[in-house]
Amino acid sequence: MFIVNFRNKIVPNSFVLNGLQGGNDMFEDALDLAENKLLLLYIFYKIKLPISNIQITQIILENNFINYFTLQQYMTELIASNLLEPAEQNGKHRLVITQKGDNVLSLFKERISESKIQLIDDYLKIHLENIKKELTVSADYTIENNNNYLVNLTASEGNFTLIDIKLSVTSNKQARDLCSKWRENPSEYYTKIINLLIND
Repeated sequence: MFIVNFRNKIVPNSFVLNGLQGGNDMFEDALDLAENKLLLLYIFYKIKLPISNIQITQIILENNFINYFTLQQYMTELIASNLLEPAEQNGKHRLVITQKGDNVLSLFKERISESKIQLIDDYLKIHLENIKKELTVSADYTIENNNNYLVNLTASEGNFTLIDIKLSVTSNKQARDLCSKWRENPSEYYTKIINLLIND
């Protein structure tokens, strides 16, 4: 329900910070709050994929929009308001915009300043492919018994796992090198593996 009106604009009640105090500052704070939460929804909408808290934090901090602790508070409130929701992808915890969040953004997108939208659009033009690669490619390792390292390399498309490889290596350097190479060029290694297994 949309119940608060500031400057002839209706603000979703889930965007209003409880306990705001002060005279004219109250209106400015509430407007900033609404814009910042809408900005977060806009980023999720533009990426169109579930992303991690770390990734959204990196985007926000690199563009100096919101400080870390305020960002985490906003994320919690957006989830509580059902504008964002947790999603699990290949065992990783992600966040995604909900239909309700999409609807709210479409109604109030004009509340976000054009300069901030331009900053996000420019940032995503440069970094979106890397963000998608991080979402679809995973490379991790854990220590096993006898000082061996178990390396797990995966690649996925949407919710479908294309390849999931587990390798045991004998040193931390080997584990790190494997993860680094897989992250840098997963498509090439995926194609080579498939060709080796299929071709006679």
